[in-house]
Amino acid sequence: MTTRHTRRTRDNTAVLLIDHQVGLITGVRDMPVAELKHNVVGLAKAAKVLGLPVVAVTTSRDSLWGPTTPELVAALDGGEIMDRSTVNAWDDPRFVAAVKATGRDHLVIAGLSFEVCASLPAIACRADGYSPVVALDACGTFSSAKREAGIARLTALGIEVSDYATLMVEIMADNADPKAGDVYAALDMPFAVLMGQVAGALAR
Repeated sequence: MTTRHTRRTRDNTAVLLIDHQVGLITGVRDMPVAELKHNVVGLAKAAKVLGLPVVAVTTSRDSLWGPTTPELVAALDGGEIMDRSTVNAWDDPRFVAAVKATGRDHLVIAGLSFEVCASLPAIACRADGYSPVVALDACGTFSSAKREAGIARLTALGIEVSDYATLMVEIMADNADPKAGDVYAALDMPFAVLMGQVAGALAR
């Protein structure tokens, strides 16, 4: 593994979805819950279109925070969601093994809460030689102060932060790609949907 930055591609990138659970998402205060659900579902769907491995995990779902949100379960379409007890997912050997099994060293990470469930694995995995980036708008947390503190910490440590759509479009790379329409449909960006409708109307 290497910490040198290289472009994310379909061959080197995996997506990690951490703790998007019903008991946690109800506490989100830094963005609308509906927007958060929309974004993480879009990230999961676009990853599947692009053929990226997705590793999903919960924490203490039977005793504390409940199951993964049903919208994300549907987007994962039967994919396994492991459970753990550790605060930092990277402290669970099964999770790390699942990530290693993807064979990818570039990791797009989204988690709830952002400053714990996304940031701590990002910090830890980079120490192990991975190249992480946190998809901020597919995360969420419990106050604006926690969001700002989390961003400040990642910035100080030199860990990239981006958004769910930019990362998937970066990996798609070419609008002439045969899967481009499916990627944009999965991302479900409102302005793109509107422009598609306009283009469709003008083509008639």
